[in-house]
Amino acid sequence: MAKRTAFRTCPLCEATCGLELHMDDDELTLVRGDRDDVFSRGYLCPKGTALKQLEADPDRLRAPMVRTGDSWREVGWDEAFAEIERGLGPIIEASRDAVGVYLGNPNAHNLGAMVMGKVLLQALGSANVFSASTVDQMPKQVSAGLMFGGALTVPVPDLDRCDYLLILGANPFASNGSLMTVPDVPGRLRAIRARGGRFVVVDPRRSKTAEEADEHLFIRPGTDAHFLFGLVHTIIREGLVRLGAAEGHVDGLEAVSRLAEHYAPEVVAPTCGIDAETIRRVARDLATTERAAVYGRIGTCTQEFGTLASWLVDVVNTLAGNLDREGGAMFTLPATGGANTGATKAGTPAGVGRGVRFGRRHSRVRDLPEFFGEFPVAALAEEIEAPGDGQIRALITVAGNPVLSTPDSGALDRALGSLDFMVSVDIYRNETTRHANVILPVPGVLSRSHYDVALYSLAVRNVANYSPPVIGLKPHELPEWEVLLRLAGIVAGQGSTAEAAAVLDDFVLTSQVQKAVAREGSNVEGRDAGELFEMLSTGGRRGPERVLDLMLRTGPYGDGFGADPEGLSLDVLEANPHGVDLGPLQPRLPDVLRTPSGKIELAPEAIVEDVETRLTPSLARHANGELVLVGRRDLRSNNSWMHNLEVLVKGKPRCTLQVHPDDAARLGLVEGADARVRSRVGALEIPVEITDGIMPGVVSIPHGWGHDAAGAEMEVAGRYAGVNTNLLTDGSQLDPLSGNAVLNGIPVTVEALVPAGA
Repeated sequence: MAKRTAFRTCPLCEATCGLELHMDDDELTLVRGDRDDVFSRGYLCPKGTALKQLEADPDRLRAPMVRTGDSWREVGWDEAFAEIERGLGPIIEASRDAVGVYLGNPNAHNLGAMVMGKVLLQALGSANVFSASTVDQMPKQVSAGLMFGGALTVPVPDLDRCDYLLILGANPFASNGSLMTVPDVPGRLRAIRARGGRFVVVDPRRSKTAEEADEHLFIRPGTDAHFLFGLVHTIIREGLVRLGAAEGHVDGLEAVSRLAEHYAPEVVAPTCGIDAETIRRVARDLATTERAAVYGRIGTCTQEFGTLASWLVDVVNTLAGNLDREGGAMFTLPATGGANTGATKAGTPAGVGRGVRFGRRHSRVRDLPEFFGEFPVAALAEEIEAPGDGQIRALITVAGNPVLSTPDSGALDRALGSLDFMVSVDIYRNETTRHANVILPVPGVLSRSHYDVALYSLAVRNVANYSPPVIGLKPHELPEWEVLLRLAGIVAGQGSTAEAAAVLDDFVLTSQVQKAVAREGSNVEGRDAGELFEMLSTGGRRGPERVLDLMLRTGPYGDGFGADPEGLSLDVLEANPHGVDLGPLQPRLPDVLRTPSGKIELAPEAIVEDVETRLTPSLARHANGELVLVGRRDLRSNNSWMHNLEVLVKGKPRCTLQVHPDDAARLGLVEGADARVRSRVGALEIPVEITDGIMPGVVSIPHGWGHDAAGAEMEVAGRYAGVNTNLLTDGSQLDPLSGNAVLNGIPVTVEALVPAGA
């Protein structure tokens, strides 16, 4: 066999680590970290090494599947699309809103889905769009949109130059970054200490990150906003406000000062469980350390006050002078351009834009507003089950497993079983896709090209890295982008043929070219749209590669189609398989802003109202002896979609109920024995793990498990089934500013099934 080495970016989490792949012909024999990768420098976590098992997984679907009753059969592509056209056609004809769409988080790691997924949504034209964003990140998108003007205008810690980092609700030793693209967070955090700096973790659990931190502060779940407001109060009251790069670009400081008056450290300490003097000390450290930043993630988003906590992270960074400063919280300048590049329409002052708008339409049952074009996924089950005009009768899912990952998932599981028709684009028959009438598989990782369009917009260093396919498509395989375009052709009424997909492919490129020509700063040197289209249509590239080449060439580092011989293009990236380093983050204010005022909106109206009506009254809440539930993450796990790989799930069981020794003694819980956990909406039984690594009054169950559903075909996951913690989460409990599910701080009761001493 012909041995060769190929290089590509790992698509399995947000870290974007470089892989060195050893191949024997088309067989992957070994995976290593790419030591020459410009971003990861050889770092690789266990998930990347499991790529070999993922490619060879016998449960991975390799041909379209059609269900009749409880029976499944493999079919060809034409038959599969014909079945979809037959099933969806009458429903769409009656009402486009009767077809819902759910997009899972693997789409963010996928070039084809990022470029062509929007075409499917536009072709369908349904109001009923849902995604994993309202499970884990919408509060940050909303707060960034309100403050800075764009959903991805998110400041990220400049880790490689930071000397003091405060981490809330995140465990990057397990997850690397999240809404912060960065490989080898452990190495980068240890480097902070090596250069004389410190990092501090605020978390109700002593996570792996907390174990390695200079300081770990236990905090009561759901009170991050109270703690952060205590920092704001201290910075303002002690005269430590230093706007730095934000000076002259801020509106709303007086309003924030007024709100913060209620949040003296002595006031918030009984609520959050962190003493007043510690709050003051942390505030002073942030405001007096030259290079400091606050970073908050999943734990700050998936709670009752998720948007307020996300907002306050950036308020603290701004007031302490750490926004847009080297070593602080900075804005990425991605190679593909986009909403946070600073490109404006001709004649528009720097920083001025349209801002963001929410609530342009509302859900049918609960009247919930949309956020960035989608409804809260917690509303999906009720929109399927409640009869009447606009009822969802069919569903399209593209990756993801909402039966395990969304709140009150038992209700969603039942609702999916009542649909008239369901289509899933997925590589597995899992707990969600088992309800589908048709499953459309996509090729394996090695058969796909890769570029992180979304994730490089949040990177802690400006980089670009393109991965061509390592192996060719087999005769029976379709590229994912063509699968999505053929689906788009069906819902648009153009038919399901490859010819219809080709027409849509050209349409996508045409629209992208027109946008590039119209955008000031796109570096197209006066060429018209027709000329650019012809240039991008030569050379044999089709699908997302053509669009990616356009985005690179008209982006902030692009060659402008020859105007800058040193600039970027897809050809350049193909010639640099280890990536191109575009340098450290640079100051971006005010150009990065897209608010109507052209300023950082420090006190958006909706946020001020939420502080006054919900957060301030909650200061009276103190711990009352009840238990609350939080989630957790493991290095070898990424939600539910890697649990069918033996190398990642073997070993000591990880799906356990972590409980503090004091609570275990009080409740009579026994190590390793099962306990019953109940919430308002559900109950489950799970083995107990007693540990002082969790604060009293808090219990923890990991997210993404519960692989015991009849009809799912994931043999390894079934042997390590665990339990689905979202049987306990309450779909009626949402952060009202973002529609995000409340997954942390869930009130529960716990009872021993095996009495102590039995």
